[in-house]
Amino acid sequence: MSDKKSAASKTAEAAAKKVADAAGKLADEVIGGGDVVPGVPAPTPPSLEEPTDPTGPLPPKPDQKGATPYSPTGAESSDTEDAARQQGEFLTTAQGARLSETDHSQKAGRRGPVLLQDHHLREKIMHFDHERIPERAVHARGAGAHGVFVGNGAASRVCKAGVFADGKETEVFVRFSTVLGSRGSADTVRDTRGFATKLYTDEGTWDLVGNNIPVFFIQDAIKFPDVVHAAKPHPDREIPQAQSAHDTFWDFVSLHTEAQHHTMWNMSDRGIPRSYRTMEGFGVHTFRLINDAGETSLVKFHWKPHLGVHSLVWEEAQIAAGMDPDLHRRDLADAIEAGAFPKWDLGIQVFPDTVDSDGVSEMFHGIDLLDPTKIVPEELAPVQVIGTMTLNANPKNYFAETEQVAFHPGHLAPGIDVTSDPLLQGRLFSYLDTQLTRLGGPNFGQLPINRPHAPVNDMLRDGMHQTADHVGVAPYQPNSLDGGCPFLAGASDGALVEVAQQIADAQVVRDAPATFDDHFSQATLFYASMTEVEQEHIAAAYTFELGKCYEENIKIRQVEQLARIDHGLAVTVATGLGLPAPAEVPTAEVVTSPALSQIGREWPSDGRLIGILVTEGSDVAAVKELEQAVFADDMVPLVIAPTGGRLGEGEPDATVAVSRTYQTQRSIEFDALVVVDLPAHPRTDVLISEMYRHKKAIASLAPLDGLADVGLTTDSPGVVVVDEAAGVLPALKPLLATHRAWDRPDPVRI
Repeated sequence: MSDKKSAASKTAEAAAKKVADAAGKLADEVIGGGDVVPGVPAPTPPSLEEPTDPTGPLPPKPDQKGATPYSPTGAESSDTEDAARQQGEFLTTAQGARLSETDHSQKAGRRGPVLLQDHHLREKIMHFDHERIPERAVHARGAGAHGVFVGNGAASRVCKAGVFADGKETEVFVRFSTVLGSRGSADTVRDTRGFATKLYTDEGTWDLVGNNIPVFFIQDAIKFPDVVHAAKPHPDREIPQAQSAHDTFWDFVSLHTEAQHHTMWNMSDRGIPRSYRTMEGFGVHTFRLINDAGETSLVKFHWKPHLGVHSLVWEEAQIAAGMDPDLHRRDLADAIEAGAFPKWDLGIQVFPDTVDSDGVSEMFHGIDLLDPTKIVPEELAPVQVIGTMTLNANPKNYFAETEQVAFHPGHLAPGIDVTSDPLLQGRLFSYLDTQLTRLGGPNFGQLPINRPHAPVNDMLRDGMHQTADHVGVAPYQPNSLDGGCPFLAGASDGALVEVAQQIADAQVVRDAPATFDDHFSQATLFYASMTEVEQEHIAAAYTFELGKCYEENIKIRQVEQLARIDHGLAVTVATGLGLPAPAEVPTAEVVTSPALSQIGREWPSDGRLIGILVTEGSDVAAVKELEQAVFADDMVPLVIAPTGGRLGEGEPDATVAVSRTYQTQRSIEFDALVVVDLPAHPRTDVLISEMYRHKKAIASLAPLDGLADVGLTTDSPGVVVVDEAAGVLPALKPLLATHRAWDRPDPVRI
């Protein structure tokens, strides 16, 4: 072959360089400025005509990253992150042979039968037939992101794990999810949310696999198939999808009363989060930590969002399920793309690892720490912050990362150990077993997103999808043929050493401690800790869900259970269902926990989405000034105009990009609305009406005449009228601090 490059090769290289330069320019703009309206689908704008000059694959967008390159055995790879993505500018077979045609099968003549010898057809169809892997039985619908966790050193007195050291940075991958629905279900259904975090520590991977609700439906893992079977769609019709508003769920929880506490949380606003960014996370179980001196403590893990804990109102959730069923995953990805990186503090509640006055271990103020249906109020055990997590990159490929990531509560770092919580004990078995079915064998840990960032020498060999290239002849212990390698580590070598525990009663039984018998007092505690508006939402949720049940006896039974939690709640729900009020029965006397309420505090406005409503005649300079001010305040502006494209004429610097049109917008997306000019358009009337009805902040540069029919007046709580663009944010930010104008009266609906 000639050393001289062909004209086609030179053309391809030039085109590839052009693409790379454009992508680099975009990256500089994104990373340097950080002010990006999200939603860009590709790293470079597409050409109008189909491209004809061969180029290599485009690089990822600036907001994306993949799994950090590590080998299957945990060694830092010399490969770049891009080495695993597709290579070359030409379409090939899976074996690298270039293809000249992919639109037509090989046939015996143009009208003849397809030939069995068409390897490309067979390979292409075969792979397509097997693109899907079994979806998760629960948590099937998820969204993921990459980030970093930084310890602050505060955990050092109770835990020796290096991940908590002051200033220590650890890569993470987080997967948020719903529980009940299939992969194709909506994001905004009333459901528990998964909050699973994979921390790639230097001492081995630690998976903190939790939920946005700190308690669970059951106390023992043996009941997990029961609660899932009850909550999933009815098996005869496969409906309803992704919701608990049906007979089988309420049949189960009204009979299996340990589920009442979790159900109360689920019927609260916690069941419909505003976004993943405004969602707490909990480890649910009690874990045991070990410090350098070998001393142990019991802890519960909490993720506290910097933006606060906020939820959708019921109507928003319904609108989103139809208008934007991907609302939560879109919100997460858009925030990261726009540079509004979500953050959570990781905190721990710490309890002494001792026995109480009755000689019982794992108890605190009469609360059994091994019972996953119980919380410890923060007023009794404050949450101590031990580090902060920031999510700063989106996945490059949903399947490779978000779908194939495999979590396990038994993936622990030295200094973190499990307890005898019977739900946790069962999870230690089931998660490992699940991966074998979902991911095709025992080597799921070698998928790039699951690879540890610590050396692996496990003596585990062969099996389906083995990608490590093992050497040596002695994958057993003890050995001398491989020089004794791998050796066993001692405590001083950072070994993962389980804490020896005294078993008080060695009798084999199928039973639970007596302290597990209280199924109602903490549900009463939760309900009593809510504000009036939150209690109204809970009553409405129960009324709706039970109203979807067919069998009256199930409704009556559940209302009777509510009476054991709060009689007023039970009467309200019974009235809504047209049932007789239940008899009043004694309920627990509780001390309320203000930390359980989402209302009454103020939160930063970082990362909020601000809709800016304009008309064709709006002052472009004022709109641009407002857009830049929103970006400068670490929020994201989305301009809503009659049509797409740009607002104004001239160079891009003198115009404003339109993010939403009157036809594509909907109120559920925005945390606040700025009305630059008031259009005479039915779709924008709906927008403003919904923003007002959902108690969101509204600031206007235009008179709001003509909106009295939706209840909106200039003296309505959460509504401000200002004279100039510079006055919008100073007036708007205090309103955003409380998330909604909760004191705004509900409008009269016709």
